[in-house]
Amino acid sequence: MRKFIDYFLLYLKGIAMGSADVVPGVSGGTIAFITGIYEQLLNSIKSVDAQALNYLRRFEFKALWEHVNGTFLLVLLAGIATSVVTLAKVITHLLGEYPIPVWSFFFGLIVISALIILREIKKWSFGVIIAIVLGITAAYFITSLTPAETPDASWFLFIAGAVAICAMILPGISGAFILLMFGKYEYVLTAIKELKIADILIFGAGCVVGLLSFARIVSWLFNKFHNLTVGVLSGFMIGSLYKVWPWKKAIETYVDRHGEIKPLYEVNVMPNEYLAQTGIEPHFIEALGFAAGGFLLVLAIDRLAAFLKPGN
Repeated sequence: MRKFIDYFLLYLKGIAMGSADVVPGVSGGTIAFITGIYEQLLNSIKSVDAQALNYLRRFEFKALWEHVNGTFLLVLLAGIATSVVTLAKVITHLLGEYPIPVWSFFFGLIVISALIILREIKKWSFGVIIAIVLGITAAYFITSLTPAETPDASWFLFIAGAVAICAMILPGISGAFILLMFGKYEYVLTAIKELKIADILIFGAGCVVGLLSFARIVSWLFNKFHNLTVGVLSGFMIGSLYKVWPWKKAIETYVDRHGEIKPLYEVNVMPNEYLAQTGIEPHFIEALGFAAGGFLLVLAIDRLAAFLKPGN
């Protein structure tokens, strides 16, 4: 039986996952992994199966709730929802006003998260190294794509939700970034902030379908090919560092639906070149401090998670 403190900590983990999922380049799956709830989350999601439908059909709600680990999912989803609704506007504002400190913070967060995930590899082999390289290559390719102009039709919003939610439960690949690639990042954030119920329901339906399908695949890979799967996931995280590099120069821009000029395609530059190429101070010392803050925060979460494990 879980104690209140356990549920409170789970709620906080949900808030952290939701915060990460709002940011293009950071994954809620990363937070789930380093806080020790990743496999439990996958198992809970995939328990929504034929047996669960049978319980529902027979109105055996207590059995259904226990079968799907309902309390765990409810508390975690409450934390995620709280974060998405309250922080969506805050985080997008911070990224617009203070991009270098924010991206530096996430850079440090992802570096230590990747190292922590590599620790989960039980046995190293040539295959694991190849898996890491493949993960790095895939993440680099995905995060270097240019955002596309896409239709606002309901069917496409459904597909965007299905694909993005798959990325959201993968450490290293950001669902928010997938939405950015689909041209639906601002669209979905606006729908959430303005409570456009129809769009939220369509997007949510896509998320449910994608989540129920993809969780089974990832869980199977974890059970059958644990070390290779962890290798690929850690590679995803390392490869995604390209996206969260704090110093970028816009090569192409576009005008969004609000009339604001936004970068369409950016390239990374070194801090010492940033001022000359953009005319903006690189704030290098400040960036180092925020990167260290992200590094230490994840390290603290990891230590706290280890301390709170049963038996300690």
